[in-house]
Amino acid sequence: MTITKYIRAETKTTAKERNKFWSFRAAGQGKGELQLYGIIESETWWGDEITPQTFKSEMDSLGDISELNVYINSDGGDVFAGQAIHSMLKRHKAHVNVYIDGIAASIASVIAMAGDTVYMPRNSMMMIHSPWTIAMGNATDFRKMADDLDAARESMIAAYQDKSGVERDELVALLEAETWLSAERAIELGFADEIEQTKQIAAAVRNGALTINGQIMDLKQYKNAPKLVAVTAPEPSITLEVVEETEESETVPPANGKGEKTPRTPLALYERMTKSHENRRL
Repeated sequence: MTITKYIRAETKTTAKERNKFWSFRAAGQGKGELQLYGIIESETWWGDEITPQTFKSEMDSLGDISELNVYINSDGGDVFAGQAIHSMLKRHKAHVNVYIDGIAASIASVIAMAGDTVYMPRNSMMMIHSPWTIAMGNATDFRKMADDLDAARESMIAAYQDKSGVERDELVALLEAETWLSAERAIELGFADEIEQTKQIAAAVRNGALTINGQIMDLKQYKNAPKLVAVTAPEPSITLEVVEETEESETVPPANGKGEKTPRTPLALYERMTKSHENRRL
């Protein structure tokens, strides 16, 4: 989800009352940190007081840092907010390290392209696709919307190409197909640089939603999202499993084909999800 309109049957909150989707902090010895968790929302980004200028001011308040560590765990959001963040990070003179703490999908993956070095744990994922929106109006309105979407896609293509060097035709095909990338595949294409060996990702399915490192991800909005079902482990907890068919499976098949039991932990099953989906890519 890249360009989104929100309609709510409630009193609209003020910018001061809304929570930001980002947070900066000084990490000492010339280092700063930025956390981007959750939806990259236009409502908070373009509020009366929480604005792009606020983001830049908070980043500048870190001082003369030489290293900026950016932690991303997001299923996407507003394309214009994401592009603004990408531009600000690219212009920053510090070395920008990006860490994918679970998922960087849609416009969150564009933000990740601002990293001088992009790290992905082995069981993390990145998703790229062409921007889409929901709109209403007459034929003229829809033609303009199509032009706006094409312009947004061109800016996204530029960001992906600057980082990866992938040829335009190949990149367009990946975007049109809504491509989900494992860490290995992202590095192969040039969207990421290194596999982070020490990072562990806690993942679970609760009430039909995927939760990764405490962040709820609504993947139903995407056409090629990995298919997940909740399974009950021997202990009273909910874990994560990949299913190839739409029917819900009652058992977890062996991962190695030797009859050994598959670990039913969130981390192990999430790793299986990323590997299985990678094997099914076009």
